[in-house]
Amino acid sequence: MRRIPWIPITIISVIVIMAAFAPLIAPYSPIDQTLPDKLLPPFWLEGGRGKYILGTDPFGRDILSRLIHGARVSLIVALLALTAGGGVGLAIGILAGYLGGPVDSVLMRLVDAAFTFPAILFALLLAVTMGQGMATLVIAISLLLWASFARIIRGEVLALKQRDFVALAKVRGCSALRIMLTHILPNVLNTFMVLVTLNIGVVIIAEAALSFLGAGIPPPTPTWGLMISEGRGRIADAWWVSLIPGIAITLLVLSVNLFGDWLRDRLDPRLRQL
Repeated sequence: MRRIPWIPITIISVIVIMAAFAPLIAPYSPIDQTLPDKLLPPFWLEGGRGKYILGTDPFGRDILSRLIHGARVSLIVALLALTAGGGVGLAIGILAGYLGGPVDSVLMRLVDAAFTFPAILFALLLAVTMGQGMATLVIAISLLLWASFARIIRGEVLALKQRDFVALAKVRGCSALRIMLTHILPNVLNTFMVLVTLNIGVVIIAEAALSFLGAGIPPPTPTWGLMISEGRGRIADAWWVSLIPGIAITLLVLSVNLFGDWLRDRLDPRLRQL
């Protein structure tokens, strides 16, 4: 069996702790502007100051403080979107897989339609009609996720409903709802948890992309995608404004994906390495 990925777990833990205790850890306010200190480089570069470890942005705001508070926003969006999108996909996958027939056909056509619709375009339309904000971001990302959850869970359910314990439940007179809740659902939770873990990276990247495009949470609230967007015109002379949040996104997504791969191997007996 693969070894426990301690490095990814450590990186994820550090970011989660940063997000949970952001007001206590951040050295400065993430939104207060100090224009005389704008575009200061990180402390190890010429012109940098020890009080701004990672430098400042075009408005004189501390990059480290915005990075810490941005982690909180990104993780909250990921939690809400995965709960909403993953929950809807789980329910639809179980219904389609177990009931089959016309129900399966209709629900799977909805899944196919969801895969064909560009989520980024839908998010931009939502931002225009509903305005920027966390609700718009969560709805857009949830609509991006639910279809993939539904399709994979349905495949698991199609195999489970042929098992003997489901046949015995039918013989005992259990209703379809009872079988889905007490026999099918517990047996697909492992798969669901692995999907949640593997899609955290998808959500983080989607949040960053939508914030970059202006369809995410409006400024001055710090998000990693917005921080990248704010520094895109200064790559030549102030690269740290965009590069540092970009590195944070890369580390988090890579760590979550490595942890998700390990968790999948751990929970799925078909993938365990002896």
